[in-house]
Amino acid sequence: MSDEVEPGLVRVRLDLSYDGRDFSGWARQPLGRRTVQGEIEDALRTVTRSGVTYDLTVAGRTDAGVHARGQVAHVDLPEEVWAEHREKLLRRLAGRLPHDVRIWRVAEAPSGFNARFSAIWRRYAYRVTDNVGGVDPLLRGHVLWHDWELDVEAMNAASAALLGEHDFAAYCKKREGATTIRTLQELSWVRGDDGIVTATVRADAFCHNMVRSLVGALLHVGDGHRGAEWPGKVLAAAVRDSSVHVVKPHGLTLEEVGYPADELLAARSKEARNMRTLPGSSAGGPGGCC
Repeated sequence: MSDEVEPGLVRVRLDLSYDGRDFSGWARQPLGRRTVQGEIEDALRTVTRSGVTYDLTVAGRTDAGVHARGQVAHVDLPEEVWAEHREKLLRRLAGRLPHDVRIWRVAEAPSGFNARFSAIWRRYAYRVTDNVGGVDPLLRGHVLWHDWELDVEAMNAASAALLGEHDFAAYCKKREGATTIRTLQELSWVRGDDGIVTATVRADAFCHNMVRSLVGALLHVGDGHRGAEWPGKVLAAAVRDSSVHVVKPHGLTLEEVGYPADELLAARSKEARNMRTLPGSSAGGPGGCC
């Protein structure tokens, strides 16, 4: 499968952020549900005065209620549309988009770029507080309240066993034809001066509900309900475990998406589409989303 842009079109990269609380996720949905993709595509159609909708491709499709600070998408625009609007597109989108979604950068993408398949990692943060008084009202839409004191050291010890390439079936909502093999590059917990405990979770890609399931399991370790070895044992079982709680979405934010050097974009895109298996496992389909 090639990432060559069709003749007459220009691939444009969009860097954006949004507050997910009032969205039914990223992906456009029927029945008038409000989504990030829908808002941006509608705005693009309006400001370019086009009679068609230009479809967006995103680095990571977020679920309902999940936020993004460093989301990346691309759109293929006709050359004449890009030539006419490129200098004023960012300002016009700012005037048309609702206040809970912002595009910060609009630029012609380098050759071989694909917002989804060229990415080499996605970094999420999950924020939680164990403050006995609850969550600061000004942060309630972005921080989970956990009504048990958390041991960050124990959570970091448990996280270490989850790093590397594994089948994360125990922590994912299985989708037909999709693999659950992922490479977890970082999973760490830090308590800030404000008492908020932040998990940093970085991987080459994520399957559905993976971050929120990992966080749910590790909170059980942090509050003493499970031992530090338990999340690793769940992972090794490689089957969905009903005792793993999927935490609420509002504490989760997509912080950043990483890409290789421009000359490696096309090769990375091709590699990301390959079927992934572990030794001795059967093949699955292309990866899902978080």
